[in-house]
Amino acid sequence: MIIYVDVDGTICTQRDSPDFDDRPADYTIVEPFPERIKHINELYEKGHTIVYWTARGCRSGLDHTELTKKQLNDWGVKYHDLQVGNKPHFDMYICDKSYNSESFFYYKEKGLP
Repeated sequence: MIIYVDVDGTICTQRDSPDFDDRPADYTIVEPFPERIKHINELYEKGHTIVYWTARGCRSGLDHTELTKKQLNDWGVKYHDLQVGNKPHFDMYICDKSYNSESFFYYKEKGLP
């Protein structure tokens, strides 16, 4: 199975700049969610292909690839590919294969499938 995983707000805190502020988000101050990373790493260990996909830089045009790679490595994240800045911006995503990150981790923390 190929699994795409968002970064900010999924495996770490989210640090967006306020709506009234045009400054880019400060991704240097995000904090990892170790338990969530552990769950995704378990999927990696089971043979699934893990691709981290982030919108970092989509609006600002800044390249956050090296920062994101360093963070993932520092946090012990296992993955096959990282895609930075090419994620479309949307308010709603409708797809038959989607899984909400909050529901996914809720069920994992409860030991449910």
